Amino acid sequence: MKHVIALDVGGTGMKAALVGADGTLLYEARRATGRERGADAVVESVLAFAADLRAYGEEHLGESALAAGVAVPGIVDAENGVAVYAANLGWRDVPMRRLLGERLGGVPVALGHDVRTGGLAEGRIGAGKGADRFLFVPLGTGIAGAIGIAGTIEAGAHGYAGEIGHIVIRPDGPDCPCGQRGCLETLASAGAVSRAWAAASGDPEADAADCAKAVESGDPKAVAVWIDAVDALAAGLVTALTLLDPRTLIIGGGLAEAGETLFTPLRAAVEERVTFQKLPHIVPAALGDTAGCLGAGLLAWDLLSTEVSA
Repeated sequence: MKHVIALDVGGTGMKAALVGADGTLLYEARRATGRERGADAVVESVLAFAADLRAYGEEHLGESALAAGVAVPGIVDAENGVAVYAANLGWRDVPMRRLLGERLGGVPVALGHDVRTGGLAEGRIGAGKGADRFLFVPLGTGIAGAIGIAGTIEAGAHGYAGEIGHIVIRPDGPDCPCGQRGCLETLASAGAVSRAWAAASGDPEADAADCAKAVESGDPKAVAVWIDAVDALAAGLVTALTLLDPRTLIIGGGLAEAGETLFTPLRAAVEERVTFQKLPHIVPAALGDTAGCLGAGLLAWDLLSTEVSA
């Protein structure tokens, strides 16, 4: 059965799959990234995982993978196949495409940025299916974004497009590691809500999920933290939709797991702020934590179709 290898490399774990031509997941596996062993060991873990997937396909699916796609965090030079920098993995300038190609016997390899790759899957086969223009915004430890245009993701001239988390919302706000103050992700990410609720509740272990539960039970302190985050998020999203005019706005990540506790006030806050802008459909992401892996599979199949047409 024809298939490709898909790998999604995260800070703590790796998700992988063998993906059929129609997007079917033929085999799935997960492994620890092992970042505590250092950058070189992480790279070797990725290569070994890919090689094991190739061997599984040969044994169980009757042939070797035709291509591979890998999604990695941090700064990515997709065009040249280089994982430039990832703070949480400790690597710099890793020629991932070349290394994977060599380990996999010379098959073509596509490299992508984790959020943009997840956005590709959400836009093409997930919550944005059928939308010609979409914006995918996962609300996790930080906030990133993927700009979808006609079935592809716009990376920008230097690979930095979609960094919505670093739109300044409140210039007098908290310091951001990027060097600015009051960036969206310091105010409205799952990480920001966790910090704010831990301080407001007096429980250093409390997180964003606990805050959402407290909001649902009517806790006034939790409601105040939540409204502040939603207000900041709406301000950032309206800036983004003013610039990009997406048809669908897909919200994912940990904070989106709060469901309508997030989406009902968020839709209202966005609607309140728009003037001339057209309101997009604001919807939850559909693919969960498999989005990056599915997107890596799409990158691999896209690579093959490009080679055929060339």
